[in-house]
Amino acid sequence: MDNFYTDNPSYKHHLYHPLMKRIVELKERNYADKDKFDYAPIDFEDAMDSYEKVLEIVGEICANTIAPNAEGVDHDGPTVNNGRVTYAPGTQENLDAVRKAGLMGITMPRRYNGLNFPITPYVMAAEIVSDADAGFGNIWALQDCAETLYEFGNEDQHSRFIPRVAAGETMSMDLTEPDAGSDLQSVMLKATYSEEDNCWYLNGVKRFITNGDSDIHLVLARSEDGTRDGRGLSMFIYDKRSGGVNVRRIENKMGIKGSPTCELVYKNAKAEIVGERRLGLIKYVMALMNGARLGIMAQATGISEAAYREGYAYAQERKQFGKAIIEFPAVYEMLALMRAKADASRAMLYETSRFVDVYKALEDISRERKLEPEERQEMKKYSRLADAFTPMGKGMTTEYANQNAYDAIQIHGGSGFMKDYTCERLYRDARITNIYEGTTQLQVVAAIRHVTTGTYLSQIKEYEVLEYKPELEDLKQKLMDMTAKHAEITAKVTELKDQEYLDFHARRLVETAAHCVLGYLLLQDANKNESFRRSAEVYVSYGQAEVNKMYSYVMEFDREDLGYFKIQ
Repeated sequence: MDNFYTDNPSYKHHLYHPLMKRIVELKERNYADKDKFDYAPIDFEDAMDSYEKVLEIVGEICANTIAPNAEGVDHDGPTVNNGRVTYAPGTQENLDAVRKAGLMGITMPRRYNGLNFPITPYVMAAEIVSDADAGFGNIWALQDCAETLYEFGNEDQHSRFIPRVAAGETMSMDLTEPDAGSDLQSVMLKATYSEEDNCWYLNGVKRFITNGDSDIHLVLARSEDGTRDGRGLSMFIYDKRSGGVNVRRIENKMGIKGSPTCELVYKNAKAEIVGERRLGLIKYVMALMNGARLGIMAQATGISEAAYREGYAYAQERKQFGKAIIEFPAVYEMLALMRAKADASRAMLYETSRFVDVYKALEDISRERKLEPEERQEMKKYSRLADAFTPMGKGMTTEYANQNAYDAIQIHGGSGFMKDYTCERLYRDARITNIYEGTTQLQVVAAIRHVTTGTYLSQIKEYEVLEYKPELEDLKQKLMDMTAKHAEITAKVTELKDQEYLDFHARRLVETAAHCVLGYLLLQDANKNESFRRSAEVYVSYGQAEVNKMYSYVMEFDREDLGYFKIQ
């Protein structure tokens, strides 16, 4: 591919979704910046043209720099010496390219030298970068931490740090510790306030920190003496220029090797608090994590796309028994499902990003003026949908990335096991996606309440009443049948009012809802663009089989059967 954006028409299809009109209107505040900045758009068409031009630049850099460097970066990896990280040569070249192109601080306001883009085109860029190299995607996409800084920091912090991000400085979020992984309430990095110096000092260890030697860190630390839960945690900014943090080591990882995952030692590191004390975990990190999960969805979708293309290209070229292996049903079925999963992942990714865009823009406007009643309702609606779709999307897209990478190797046969082929790296890179920023199991925990409260079912019903072409009626009927079965097993599980029983079946309830959601999203894509028809047909057939399987399992499962699964 000469340009990762223009060579894939599905990006433009998703970029020009009808909801983008509302998103741009909210983000641009009636295009008020046009008189202050010569690069600000004057209307909707001008804004969309700007997004496309930037995405074309991203696509070109990915095709000509990032993707060609991926193998070398995977081989070389970063190194650590005297407490500092040195990127692989290819990673540094990638960073230089995106900095020179102005691809940092993309969503930040123009007054801080950002591009003021909505989240949707930014996430699209993140997917394209991850398609080229998922490891570099981690470094580049951590600019998203600036969103949290913008949302909760004060004006002084905005003016000092955000322009640095827009100029190309890197960020990290320092959350996890040796004894605090998914359970962030256990974080013990100590924050101590000095009245004499009028600043905070951080002491302790952080582990598994992506891009841990970054320029600007957002740090979760314990600010309240005597506490041991989330209510004693606050969020801080640590500036690398201040010193006090060293990289003890870089983890030797299975994949995403270009992105340094660090163990950090804080020794009297100067820091400043973000927002209010005690809200670090319960408010600020939750917002940070939701943004990060959207980023991992983009990374996973990029990997799914790359895995499909690798499998497809090889199946066309590889001949066995006198013909290309793509002509064998066992192979073309695999490829069709890989294509459908990649398209379904992308549909879910951008549906979620649009929901986030609307509520985030309205939330930002609410800091400037009082929202109208209908605007408050709109913000509430899209906030709820974003909260529901983020864990579902993160769970499904990352599982599909792993499945597509697995199948790409299978199509390559023994060659796929060799490092000579890209699919081997994709397989290793994909494996972390359904683990970090919350495992698939934790995504189910976050998503299940939207099953029990009816958020998913209500949205599915909204998709159902849309007008579809007559030739898609059969697919719609299948989706309606799937929805009915999801509703039936949800009722069966929830009517017992047994938390353990609900927890046991939660994954099945979330996944059946997800197959309905993804199926309808692809149906909408096919309704607008015939090129998605095949993926919609393949995915709905696949989803129906999965729903039927889980439906039978739940309906035949008795409460007493739980005992069989408990390890003695």
